[in-house]
Amino acid sequence: MTQVDPRRLIPRTDQLLSLPPVQEARNRLGENAVRDLVRDIQDRARRGDLPPEQVQDVVLASLAAHRNTKLRPVLNATGVVVHTNLGRAPLAASAIEALVSASGYVDVELDLATGTRSKRAVALRQALLNVCPAAEDALVVNNGAAALVLATTALAASGEVVVSRGELIEIGAGFRLPDLIASTGARLREVGTTNRTHLKDYADAIGPQTGCVLKVHQSNFRVQGFTSAVAVSQLRELADEKCVPLVVDLGSGLLAPDPLLPDEPDAATTLAEGADVITASGDKLLGGPQAGIVLGRGDVVARMARHPLARAVRADKLTLAALEATVRAGTSPVTQALHANPERLRARAQRLADAVGGSVVAHDGRVGGGGAPGVPLPGWAVRLPEPAAAALRAGDPAVLPRVHDGACLVDPRCIPESDDDRLLHAVRAALARMSEVDC
Repeated sequence: MTQVDPRRLIPRTDQLLSLPPVQEARNRLGENAVRDLVRDIQDRARRGDLPPEQVQDVVLASLAAHRNTKLRPVLNATGVVVHTNLGRAPLAASAIEALVSASGYVDVELDLATGTRSKRAVALRQALLNVCPAAEDALVVNNGAAALVLATTALAASGEVVVSRGELIEIGAGFRLPDLIASTGARLREVGTTNRTHLKDYADAIGPQTGCVLKVHQSNFRVQGFTSAVAVSQLRELADEKCVPLVVDLGSGLLAPDPLLPDEPDAATTLAEGADVITASGDKLLGGPQAGIVLGRGDVVARMARHPLARAVRADKLTLAALEATVRAGTSPVTQALHANPERLRARAQRLADAVGGSVVAHDGRVGGGGAPGVPLPGWAVRLPEPAAAALRAGDPAVLPRVHDGACLVDPRCIPESDDDRLLHAVRAALARMSEVDC
């Protein structure tokens, strides 16, 4: 009796594509993605890695689990609120809703009343000015670095930017402020020393070639000991005397003072002290999408908006919608995580520890993203064996804990309480996988 080649039992492509769940997936994921997945599973069966009778079930299961992006959602259990490696700020529900609403056609540059073209992001501009009345005008670009580049290009592209040596910072991934400014064609005029800069240093450096004076928040480090820096209010008097604009890069995106972070500069205070414009990020302490925010004097902001580079760094409609919703809401998951009640965090950690056999330990969170360096956020974490960290990262959902002193620490600060059950299941699954490996 002739044996049938098992490869003949593999369902044909047209048969699989005609299945109702597969047709739904074609609409959801796209024709090419679905066909590629079907062919990959058929190829596994042809190689003998999968029984032919399982092909259809594997296709349906794979399509149900298929994501439109390779980016994986992660539960942030590190205690670091603005975690750059995890995309910085998680968006509020209102911002997500606004982003989805803006994914189709929207009146981003259209006056529906007249049917004519309008200015971009009018509603967002007004929302920012309502929150920060010290500003006369606002401009939004695609990230914080772009905001600073635009400011120095528009004000000093063929001239000098006067800045303290102690503020020529490097942030993550080797990104250096001096390199950024030099790329605009402006020349850096460094003043003072690493630890001490005086008003006279700025005064001596300002001359006919000065395009602007720049003050930069040191962001992710502190200089302590024998130090001296010049306040914005002092620089304002000097800038008026020398007739040059004063730009202050805040970095972290705090629009108004926060008592939890008394040393973190905010836009309202900095503008009141005399900055002509401030630049900041939208996806840090503000808790919005990646964006660069410019606030300040109307004529200076207008000068930046008219520069040709403004078109190259402008924000898209999705960013504008999500940022507007964030500003209007006045709160975000970042704000909630920063101000989380330590006793509530302890109770959540204890429930998790009791369920999985861990122990609860004191654990200070951090602001992250260069904001409020060194400021502890008192809280609690569940202590697990160190190998649990790798198992948690490999799970679904993926969980990123902190590894410290030979232990895996799971801090609930940045995880919404509504996700506590998901976290519990993820930890149990990770510990179970560890047990299987040990056996």
